Amino acid sequence: MSIIDQTIEWFGEPDRWSWTESEGIPYRTVEHLQFSVLALAISAVLTIPPALWLAHYRRAQFLATSAVNIGRAIPSFGLVILFWFLASRLEADTTFWPLMLALVALALPPLFTNTYAGVIQLEQETVDAARGTGYREWQIMLRLELPLASPVILAGARVAFLQLVATVAIGAIVNDGGGLGRYIVDGFALGDPGHGEILAGGIAVVVLALVCEAVFALITRAVTPRGLAIQSRAETRS
Repeated sequence: MSIIDQTIEWFGEPDRWSWTESEGIPYRTVEHLQFSVLALAISAVLTIPPALWLAHYRRAQFLATSAVNIGRAIPSFGLVILFWFLASRLEADTTFWPLMLALVALALPPLFTNTYAGVIQLEQETVDAARGTGYREWQIMLRLELPLASPVILAGARVAFLQLVATVAIGAIVNDGGGLGRYIVDGFALGDPGHGEILAGGIAVVVLALVCEAVFALITRAVTPRGLAIQSRAETRS
């Protein structure tokens, strides 16, 4: 049987489209998204407030630059294995925290850097005008800088989230659940008969990543201030 036939047969197996059975793609997709969304939320809470504050006062520019380089240098697989090794040594639970800590660590650099860059690039005259009308510093940060920087922040969140989706699949190696990556890991364990499951798992991860990309594009379009959207379209046409 060819790998294509194996894949088609695998997709047609009983319970493959179940929301409640662990063999089901919807069940594993929800599991995959739970890890990814939770990691992104934790990372956003940890990075966006300090990055917003530091950018407002024009501090720690070196830290923002370093975060870019760190984000590019961190190998996802190595980070997952490192946290799993440390958890094993400390006799801690290895089914959740090693993968979650690795995901959060991966999402921190793009979120911090984009938040910082999004605020820094705003025209100082706009900030000074708000300050001149009586806005306090925290009001400027929350009511002016954060909304105007939101497209850049969301771009960082999109990059981080797609990296998280890919890493959760890898994390199935150390995680009992593992989301859609469970199919790939289990397929490799089966040898030749598992090639169809490996291909199907890979297809499922790619489809999920494309759907997430489209969702982020819609969210960015929805939350971008109207003035910025009009300006962006005008610059694109020119």
